[in-house]
Formats: sequence, structure tokens, C-alpha cells
Amino acid sequence: MVNQNSLRNLANSRPHTQRTPVVDETSAGGLVVALVDGEPSAAVIARRNRLGNIEWCLPKGHLEGAETAREAAVREVQEETGILGRVITHLASIDYWFAGNGKRVHKVVHHYLLEAISGNLTVEGDPDQEAEDVAWIPLTVITNRLAYPNERRVVTIARQLLQLED
Repeated sequence: MVNQNSLRNLANSRPHTQRTPVVDETSAGGLVVALVDGEPSAAVIARRNRLGNIEWCLPKGHLEGAETAREAAVREVQEETGILGRVITHLASIDYWFAGNGKRVHKVVHHYLLEAISGNLTVEGDPDQEAEDVAWIPLTVITNRLAYPNERRVVTIARQLLQLED
């Protein structure tokens, strides 16, 4: 027969494991396109990853206050690239997990296709100063430049919508 006190002592002697807190985050951004030297191109930013290496990616950032994902996409693209865009359509939402600073983060990023309306390439408006460089990259070669496979898929969707696929 099992002694109840032994079971309680066993349960109390186990180390208590604390669950890592989970945080939900939502961001938005996208692919702002324009004809540059007669070639359809998109503005992409260069930033440093956690290892300190430069990686090229689509501009994006957190929603602020009560803004919608569409509004955040326009604002983030303008802040990080200097280009004001007009949303044409939603391209895709990317959902992923990562860990850092003692928490697990579940992140959803809404990507939009935007038409460039005005502005000049600059990272000077980036309030977080994460973007170190910005460039127009032709849509024919942009997937070779982007660091993340999910963002390359977003570009493929845009190319299909713009009827630029071979």
C-alpha cells in the first residue's frame, strides 16, 4: 500500500518549473513597389540580426495604439524607407514563434503590397534606428537578397499578382 505522506513529500520535493511567459505580437509592413530605371523594384532595408550580421528584409513593425494593420504597414514602410506608399492589397500573414528576454513570442506579421506615391530612400525617419540601409531592388532579383524564406514567399505572391512571373 502506498503511503499518502510519501506521495505528498515526493510531490513537494520536485523542483517547481516555471512556464516561460508567452507574449502575442502583431506587426505589419510590406512590399512597396515602383518603377526604378524602367524596372519594377521594391524598397528593402538592411538591419543587424541578433548575431550582428547584416540581413536584408521587408520593412515592418508593431502596430501602435488603435491603428489597423494597413495603417501600420504604410507608416512602417515610410519610417523605415522614406517612401510613402498606398496599399494595393494584402499579400500574406506570416505566423512564427521565437524566444528572447525570458519569454516566448508568438508573432504575426501582415504583409501588404504598396504602390510608391512619393518620397526618397532614407533610413533617417526610422525611430528605432534598426534600419541601417535601404535600397531599391529589382523584383527580378529581390528573392536572392532577402534573408527570410517567408518574405521571399511574400515577394513571389506579389510577383504573381503583378504578373511578373515567368
